[in-house]
Amino acid sequence: MFQFLPLDPKTVFQLYFWANLFISILIFSYSFSYATTENRKVLKWFAYGKLLMTLGWLMLLLRGIVPDFVSINIANMIILSSACYETIAITAMLKSKLRKRYRLQIGITLAAALLFNMATLLESTVNTRILVVSIGLFAIYLPPTIGYFMEKKHNFFRLLYGLCYAGFEILIVLRMIYIYLNPQKYFFSSSVFESFYNICLFLLTLIGTVGFLLLVKEKQELKIQKLLKDKNQFFSIIAHDLRGPLGSSVELSKIVANNIEDYNREEIIEIIEMLHESNKNSYKLLENLLDWSQVQTGTIDYSPKKVALNTLIKENIELNKNIALNKNISLSFEATELIEIEADKNMIDTVVRNLLTNAIKFTEKQGEIVVKLQKYPQKVEVSIIDNGIGIPDKIKEKLFKIDKKVTQRGTENESGTGLGLLVCSEFIKKHQGKIWAESEFGKGSTFKFSLPLETIKKYG
Repeated sequence: MFQFLPLDPKTVFQLYFWANLFISILIFSYSFSYATTENRKVLKWFAYGKLLMTLGWLMLLLRGIVPDFVSINIANMIILSSACYETIAITAMLKSKLRKRYRLQIGITLAAALLFNMATLLESTVNTRILVVSIGLFAIYLPPTIGYFMEKKHNFFRLLYGLCYAGFEILIVLRMIYIYLNPQKYFFSSSVFESFYNICLFLLTLIGTVGFLLLVKEKQELKIQKLLKDKNQFFSIIAHDLRGPLGSSVELSKIVANNIEDYNREEIIEIIEMLHESNKNSYKLLENLLDWSQVQTGTIDYSPKKVALNTLIKENIELNKNIALNKNISLSFEATELIEIEADKNMIDTVVRNLLTNAIKFTEKQGEIVVKLQKYPQKVEVSIIDNGIGIPDKIKEKLFKIDKKVTQRGTENESGTGLGLLVCSEFIKKHQGKIWAESEFGKGSTFKFSLPLETIKKYG
């Protein structure tokens, strides 16, 4: 009859050491060979976690050989740090509130490390120190575990991954209860429960790693599918919207080339102005197409630096003043204070320029456009307010979406595809900000975007 025998704890720890080392090498290799740029950083975080765990197990194995400060304090700090790296990688696979989640993981890790060092400083027993580390690990893994079960969409791999970490949390709780009821004097224990715990932990580690890699692969495939879909839409825009103004340019230039002697000076000037307007529309559309394609392919540089938003907005207002004057539209700027943020100047320039151009396009003659800059505790908000023709509800719901075609003519029959707004949306996303529109048809529009006050760091 089968009998579950206690395992030598040092043998188990050696197994952990080699398993984590192998996993970290495997993930580093995968990140360099197959992962996209977007997923590479996430994979590296996970691999750093496993590498730190390897180092932590090694120091624990050397207990009694190296000084206690190394085998106890430093070893456990490394293990808690490894859990932090791993859970940050796990959190990156979730879809919402990433910045807050990262901070939470780091905060919990620091609190657990402080608590453990206090317990060591007070010369607590081995049993107490094990309980403190167990509570710390439980707390670090708890938020991302809950996060996975709160996600709306689940497939088999995502569910398996969530259940794996839920099992890990349950295992830690069982061990805490066991340690509390059966205090141990030495760190290495060879009880039946400890053997069962170690085997389950080892299996969950392997399953969790496989699940994580499958999730990364799934995310990569979904991204590829989206890019293919967007590529088709991209070519559709080129075929339909770029052909219009280019076709007009060809026809107008043909008229001038073949029949120039039939027209007087005023008529030729009028045709040239029409040709210029057509070419300008073509250039603007092409510029937006190139900006958008660069964002999608990751070839555009994101370089945040200190930017004075007041100055940036004033410069763009000056650039658009002549266009506004042609329609006798007043442009004004309101700000209560000088605001500086860390942002990519070129991207924010493009956003403000596009929104101002749109506001002028859809505002009647003698109209008014006001740009407001407001500061809040965690963000700044820019509003471009016009008293123009507004946006119908059926068009408003299509804004900022590549797969929804937007066609609305300006007050002087200016063309518009909505692609400029799509570029704005992508650039604001790069800054971890938000962009939205508030409008009622016939009563004007307000386009707003917000940006965090602190430096933006890309988390993959």
